[in-house]
Amino acid sequence: MSARRSWWRIVVGVLLTAVMLFPVYWMINVSLTQTADMRKDPPNLFPIDATFEGYQQVFSDQLPFLGTSLIIGLGTVILTVVLSAPAAYSLAKLRPKGGGTLNFILLIAQMIPAVIMAMGFYAIYLNLGLLDSVPGLILADSTIAVPFGVLIFTAFMSGIPNELLQAATIDGAGHWRTFRSVVMPVSRNSIVTVSLFAFLWAWSDFIFANSLDGGGALQPITMGIYRYIGNNNQQWNAIMATAVVASIPAAILLVVAQKYVAAGVTAGAVKD
Repeated sequence: MSARRSWWRIVVGVLLTAVMLFPVYWMINVSLTQTADMRKDPPNLFPIDATFEGYQQVFSDQLPFLGTSLIIGLGTVILTVVLSAPAAYSLAKLRPKGGGTLNFILLIAQMIPAVIMAMGFYAIYLNLGLLDSVPGLILADSTIAVPFGVLIFTAFMSGIPNELLQAATIDGAGHWRTFRSVVMPVSRNSIVTVSLFAFLWAWSDFIFANSLDGGGALQPITMGIYRYIGNNNQQWNAIMATAVVASIPAAILLVVAQKYVAAGVTAGAVKD
């Protein structure tokens, strides 16, 4: 009975995985399909007479967009960690007055739709001259990632044993030195988690990019894909090839970082 149940679980798991990954497969299939076969009915389930014209167009047209997205993603990660980690340390270990209220405000901030925030940013950036700029997009993307980062860091840092902090205090370390030398190294897994999600949000952002950098010289990859879309578009292989290339960095990061995300933050920090 146990073997039979395991067999059914494997079958159900494979079927569900196939359903979820089918859009990814179809994206790859279309990216390799000839333009003449794009409107074929029924469509080819496999890339017969595969072509790499879409990928050639990606590397000739989309590399600047990919570079801009990389800069925006890394900038968002740095700004998010720099702002959210000290704030979370204060909330988790220093216990300032109004900390509970601040946590509630951060939860509320997560519920605000990005399109509403984009409207407010547009009015502010118009006066500050930050429209169509990479720093403007980094700041906008960070407003989504920072509240999330504070909540994640607070949850992780609350579980750090106070004995570690007390030992640092006895050795003469202040709050800032304790934060840098003790809390941050122990919180490595939370740093990876926050950095991963911050990068993915910035990498896949379209609302802020379209609202705040719709006509700039440096645009992210989401705007590069959007340029292909039109009523009479015939470049579906180029669109899908761009989507495939844009998905590679995110997929690599997810594979590399998953063990850090799943690991316990204080594993091995205190010896029994």
